[in-house]
Amino acid sequence: MRWDQTNYPHDPSHLPTAPIAPSGFINQEDYWERQQPLTFVLIHGSWADSSFWNGIANELRKKGHTVYTPEYPGHGADPNKDVSHSMMTKSIADFIISKNLHNVILLGHSFGGTLVQKVAELVPDRLKRLVFLNAFVLNDGQNLGDELPAPVRNVFVGLAQNSKDNTIMLPFPLYRDAFANLASLELVQQMYNEISPEPAKPLLENLNLKKFYSLNIPKSYIYLTVDNALPQGEGFGWHPHMSSRLGLFRLIKGHGDHMSTVKTEPKMLAQKIYEASRD
Repeated sequence: MRWDQTNYPHDPSHLPTAPIAPSGFINQEDYWERQQPLTFVLIHGSWADSSFWNGIANELRKKGHTVYTPEYPGHGADPNKDVSHSMMTKSIADFIISKNLHNVILLGHSFGGTLVQKVAELVPDRLKRLVFLNAFVLNDGQNLGDELPAPVRNVFVGLAQNSKDNTIMLPFPLYRDAFANLASLELVQQMYNEISPEPAKPLLENLNLKKFYSLNIPKSYIYLTVDNALPQGEGFGWHPHMSSRLGLFRLIKGHGDHMSTVKTEPKMLAQKIYEASRD
């Protein structure tokens, strides 16, 4: 839903208040976090699988949160790359329903942001907040490719056409400089060796997002400021180009790139995710 002040209370008495730490608690922040265990469903992006979240999920669980990292079609152990965006969306929504989850913090990274948008349409009553971590937020009728510079989009289309199964494998120089620019060469090589080609079809499907933009679900955007996967400025980029489409949203910033910071700084990112998700 676009920002509309009529949807938010003007009376301060309607707003929740944080509990005060009782005697014995030195750190007010630690007490507040203990008072609000959250349920997270974390959705990875392209050229990744559910193991992308292992470090962050472990850090969140240490704090008492419940964390799920469902895999979706065309990724992980699934050898079938002939998948659609709707197949992915349905699998995540079905997972949330099968686990009977409610008050979910649904978080998407990168391409996962488009999945969050569509999953929210399917199970809005089960969601507490939507969180986008350097993630795509598409306008109604767009596809992810529309948000790429024309030369990059043309490279992706060409790679898919030249593949045997309509997939895209990132060239190593692009992965190293744009996706993992903060990591050592050794770590980047290790990460690159673990990825597999990405199904191209879901990246190029136009999405009907009218319902998403009618939903009144709180939203947050986490912006890692050294992420070079998209050009910054000139009509591209993560924040504010993508984030501003959310209407009213909570902004959390941190230092990180697109792929490697998840592995090298899981504790820091877990804290940023909590800050984006708490009441």
